[in-house]
Amino acid sequence: MSEIVIEQQQYLTYLLSDGKAQVAIVPERGGIVTHWQVEGEELFYLDRDRFKDPALTVRGGIPLLFPICGNLAGDTYSLNDHQTYKLPPHGFARNLPWQVTHQATYAGASLTVSLKSNETTRSGYPFDFELNYTYTLQGHSLELRCRHTNLSAQPMPFSTGIHPYFAVSDKSHLSVDFPSTEYQSKGGAEVLAFPGHFDFEQEEIDFSFINLQGRSATVTDKSRNLKLTVDYDEHYSTLVFWAVKGKDFYCLEPWTAPRNALNTGKICL
Repeated sequence: MSEIVIEQQQYLTYLLSDGKAQVAIVPERGGIVTHWQVEGEELFYLDRDRFKDPALTVRGGIPLLFPICGNLAGDTYSLNDHQTYKLPPHGFARNLPWQVTHQATYAGASLTVSLKSNETTRSGYPFDFELNYTYTLQGHSLELRCRHTNLSAQPMPFSTGIHPYFAVSDKSHLSVDFPSTEYQSKGGAEVLAFPGHFDFEQEEIDFSFINLQGRSATVTDKSRNLKLTVDYDEHYSTLVFWAVKGKDFYCLEPWTAPRNALNTGKICL
């Protein structure tokens, strides 16, 4: 039976349940999912200290990326008006409070969170917009559907994506099946061949997989007998894998455009 329970924790938290799975969503902290448990197994990593401090970005759960993914060169970009604007890495959506605009418990438990443009967003992104993201928990699947509405008179360039942090205790037990064998390292222009596995002894892995040949990526954690699959639609051109040595997470991030896309023009419209 699906249900939604609202709890006042540090932040108002919506708990979606469907059978033996549960998801926690915190609208005022970037519309973020903080936890996802399936059969009692926690799938997400969350840095609780950062989460408690509203002055810090959240590291964990599923941060929502808009209007850029990754970073801009110099954190700046220019539009046709030749004015220069500034945006933080991954944009501002993950740092702003969202509003709950719909909830339902038929065909799973679902919650829609929304974000509208305001003076804060227009200072770095001079467009009027409305974002609607709907999370649906059904069985062992968590679906996210998003709608980006341009309320401006001119075209609105943007990219979007998600940044899920999956929990892992020993990365040496991970195996991956990705729809690409070509990637670029962060800050590098060279296209490299992926051997099918990662060297987790590196201090940091930040690979952007390009020329995707499929709509699904899988990571298997043999130590937990756990297989996670991330599916995405045709709008997503880039798949980022990020891991930091000594941290109990890895990130598998579908993006609709590569980093710095507002400057290079490789962007959604």
